[in-house]
Amino acid sequence: MKTDLNSESVREAIRTGYTQIARSGSARRRGGGCCGGASGVDADQLAAVIGYSPGELAGVPAEANLGLSCGNPNALAALRPGEAVLDLGSGAGFDVFIAGRKVGSTGRVIGVDMTAEMLAKARRNLEVYRRHSGLDNVEFRLGEIEHLPLADASVEVVISNCVLNLSVDKPQVWREIARVLKPGGRVAVSDLALLRPLPDAIAEMIEARIGCVAGAVLVAETRRLAEAAGLVEVGLRTKSDYIERMIAGEDPLYRQIRDCLPTGTTPADYITSLELTARKAVGAGAPPSLAVALTGSSPAAV
Repeated sequence: MKTDLNSESVREAIRTGYTQIARSGSARRRGGGCCGGASGVDADQLAAVIGYSPGELAGVPAEANLGLSCGNPNALAALRPGEAVLDLGSGAGFDVFIAGRKVGSTGRVIGVDMTAEMLAKARRNLEVYRRHSGLDNVEFRLGEIEHLPLADASVEVVISNCVLNLSVDKPQVWREIARVLKPGGRVAVSDLALLRPLPDAIAEMIEARIGCVAGAVLVAETRRLAEAAGLVEVGLRTKSDYIERMIAGEDPLYRQIRDCLPTGTTPADYITSLELTARKAVGAGAPPSLAVALTGSSPAAV
């Protein structure tokens, strides 16, 4: 189905798609094709392929992993006890709960998601997390990643997993990331990106937009957006494991994409999983009272 390129129509289509996932409990049970929803591929098996350890998977509520990951931003972030962490597009809480155990009782993790049904699911999972971990260091907030419900310079780390590609205003998302980070704070993002522009037939498919493909931008554009927001030390690493698993698992969306590609090419020629790390420079865009804040300091009120 061709996408209505009106930004609000795209936003509502994405919200509707993820509402359906929250209600069904799994992208796979929708028939696949949504940031990890490969039919026939178990969510935990996919998570293991893209870098989650058995210990991390064992430490999250069973209903938190909806198979929506394309990488492991927690591993990229190298979280430390006592840090304040923000997860953009937190879904049912999968990465939030992993981060919560890493930052411990002196840290704080906030998940932000624009879908009310996802937020409700995450909060139900929160009760399981508290009971099993003994920690009360996690919360979830309803909001859009273009307009984060957090104060300026309030977190040490921002993470996100296969979400930024969904935004209809990516420059604004990166500005918001820079705004909420403390000076010296860091970013760790796993996302889908493009190695080359998609054919129009795929770029205009709403299924591919909800499935994290049609809204992805070129790898070089991702760097430009992060740097334009004022972030420094931007590091990018492309990985093929996620896309290969989607193709091998005969994910319905990736079959549809394959059928729209020029002869002799595959989705892996166009789409990649991308790991991004960056920092906010000390003093960059921060009030003078915050310019000496250091990564790893006690979390401020958020």
